[in-house]
Amino acid sequence: MAWSCSLKSFLTVFVFTIFAVGSVESYQCTSSSCTSESCPSTTDVCTATKGCFNQMQKFDTPSTATDQVLKQKGCFTDTCSDLTFSATLGDKRRFSYENKCCTTEKCNQEDITPSSSSEPNGVECTACYSEKEKSCSSVTTLKCTGNEKKCIEVTGMDLKSSNLRLYGKGCATENTCNLKMDVLSGVQIQASCISAVSNNGNRALKSISSAPIILLLLKVLL
Repeated sequence: MAWSCSLKSFLTVFVFTIFAVGSVESYQCTSSSCTSESCPSTTDVCTATKGCFNQMQKFDTPSTATDQVLKQKGCFTDTCSDLTFSATLGDKRRFSYENKCCTTEKCNQEDITPSSSSEPNGVECTACYSEKEKSCSSVTTLKCTGNEKKCIEVTGMDLKSSNLRLYGKGCATENTCNLKMDVLSGVQIQASCISAVSNNGNRALKSISSAPIILLLLKVLL
């Protein structure tokens, strides 16, 4: 009798375990990777148990011929974190990154459209850009826009050769401070936030330059 009860208990646990494993939710995600603004219309699919991801990276330059785009979609097997940031450097260089995670059938199918704003936010940063050395021979002052309210210094190194790929300063979103990650299939960027440009010096220069004019007017009036 005891043996019969033990066997029934074992079978019950076994059947329950098989049912639990077999009932793990799974669904399909769009799977693709392309390096152009217009990705192929036909895409593959993958089966997900954790979720789908949708990622867009874009490096805008003064010429569309040198712009870089990387769009990736697929299933994530471990963890996935939403992340959006952007940085505008000197010489009209701007990098934007967005990664979205979702957990429904083909929820990553639509392409990500990067957002930007031209509305000044009152912050001004030193700006420059170089692909030859970790310094800039000439710098300008850049008026930051949108959510890019921090001044940044960034270095990009080639993952294979460890050679310099880029160096620059400019405006960036707050979450770029102390950021270190791989982007654009082979570049490791390391960023840190720096001090914004102060307007006090400009005000002082204006006051000094206007002093002789004020003295001259006083002499004329007196």
